Amino acid sequence: MPSVTESPSKNIATLHNIIRELTEIDTKLDSYIDTTMWISDPHGAGDRFVSILKGRFGLVWRICYEALPRTFSNEKIEHLGRIIRKEKYFITANYYIERQDVISSLVKIIQYRVQNVSDFDQIRNNINKDLKLTLENLILGYPVPNIVYENALIADRVISALSKIVKQVILGNLIVLGDIFDRGDEPDKIVRILNSREIRPYVKFVWGNHDILWMGAAAGSMPMIAEALRISVRYDNLDFLKRLNIDISGLVRLAEKLYPGDVHGAFKAKKALSQKLEKTLALIQFKLEEQTIARHPELEMEPRLWLEKLTDMLKRGDTDGLTDTDFPTLDLDEPAALSADEQDIIDDLTRQFVTSQRLKYLMEFFFERGMLYHINNYILNIHALIPSTADGEFEEFLGYRGKALFDYLQSLIKHIGAHYFDGKPQDERDLAIMFYLWCGPKSPFFGKNAMKTFERYFLKDKTTHKETLLYWGENLQKPHFMDLIMKEFGVKRIVYGHTPVDFLKGEKISSPDKRAINIDGGFSEAYLNRGHSLIHTPYSLYAIILPTPAEIREVREKRETMRLMVETIDTFDNPLKVRDTYAGKQLLERRNQLFAMLQTYKNGNGNSS
Repeated sequence: MPSVTESPSKNIATLHNIIRELTEIDTKLDSYIDTTMWISDPHGAGDRFVSILKGRFGLVWRICYEALPRTFSNEKIEHLGRIIRKEKYFITANYYIERQDVISSLVKIIQYRVQNVSDFDQIRNNINKDLKLTLENLILGYPVPNIVYENALIADRVISALSKIVKQVILGNLIVLGDIFDRGDEPDKIVRILNSREIRPYVKFVWGNHDILWMGAAAGSMPMIAEALRISVRYDNLDFLKRLNIDISGLVRLAEKLYPGDVHGAFKAKKALSQKLEKTLALIQFKLEEQTIARHPELEMEPRLWLEKLTDMLKRGDTDGLTDTDFPTLDLDEPAALSADEQDIIDDLTRQFVTSQRLKYLMEFFFERGMLYHINNYILNIHALIPSTADGEFEEFLGYRGKALFDYLQSLIKHIGAHYFDGKPQDERDLAIMFYLWCGPKSPFFGKNAMKTFERYFLKDKTTHKETLLYWGENLQKPHFMDLIMKEFGVKRIVYGHTPVDFLKGEKISSPDKRAINIDGGFSEAYLNRGHSLIHTPYSLYAIILPTPAEIREVREKRETMRLMVETIDTFDNPLKVRDTYAGKQLLERRNQLFAMLQTYKNGNGNSS
């Protein structure tokens, strides 16, 4: 707290700063909350992610609907939304809007979203210089020359600039709930977009289990390297590995030597070479996993130990239940031991992963920008779950539970990242915990009794393939457990992804009490190819069920409009302001400190100004 015995000029300067900050805080507190958008589990679907992002995950359509007069038809709103997404004026054989009408509508949308001088200043700083005065006058409602509307070239430039501003003002926060990696082949494209100068300031990113897999692999975990590569070749994502400059030529030679003919087992890759790579990596992965599990019995991952059981079956000739019996690198007396060729391959791949500059660029986003959980507007954002017990209490792991567990694990992951970027050796136990976070039953990223990769590959009995969900879904239905979460994290709702919700089967995005919201709609082609977005405006909280690519093509072929499906979760009688949020609580605490400082000046200087 400043002393009133300081020099008069310094006192006045400090007093001015206090008054300035107080007025800024009060202005902020009385502002409406920014619009927040959520998306989860894009799983490498880069082109689709970029395409949907242009429409702000359905928000462009919704904002047009809210901001424009009710006399606007759905067709007009849809066409205007496409102009905004493309950032250019165009007409179609079916629909035409005059340029002046487009300009007027775009201005109405911007005015609907801009609330105060601060908002307008942010727009002003991003306006093209050659159109600066014209755009400012349009937004402020001042007259502009008729040439702005009547000259097609000028009008088109104005429409393009206003469309960019619309996208800017409707994007307050973009929360991505993890799983950028795996399944699709363009996770790097998604990261580039999220890390771009235009989008980066608005992004909050929460790690998913597939992101943890690649983060652990980049940090040097051998079993995670083998698994990340196995999943990549399983989905034939070889071009992605080339873009990372990961040379798998040695792995290719080994796979072709081990399996000169067709491979057996339930290998999913479509290409023959990818199947051979998948099988080669699967055996390396299982061996490395068993070595890790043996070194760390405290992680209690024994259900993943299958190689000794497999060798017993092979020795006895009891192979009727197996999908495959060709295991040229498996030592029947020491099944977890890597062959010399396998060891050479994993050593080389580990060196490449740890030193790859292109992978390091991606990892900067994950380790530095990512987090295990994020709180905004009294909403807790996580990827999958909070570990819990059958009776609806928080599960203990590594001596921690609840928020303390999240804070500990986040600190550990950040520590691993710091060692990775500094080129320091990793603690072997830290990497073992990263491996556990990928696939362990008490991990906040996984939530099943075990990962059954081995069983799905090599056991015919499909009952052994089932990965049993633990208690998260059941506990979310218990008021006691929901109250526990709300109190533990100081929130009012929780939003998560990880497990796709299929609305076509009648599944709901939100729980009956509206406090738990699952926004994983199976975004990538490997799942439901649909996706959900969650939108929080000052007026409402709602989910948009995103269309599949096939649905988009169908409506365009029929020359119809795409009517987005919306699940309303909550509406607010009074528009929410910043003072109603978690950030507002922190601002109010700072406001109280400033008032106390102001009182010190008053007491030290009497009642004089």
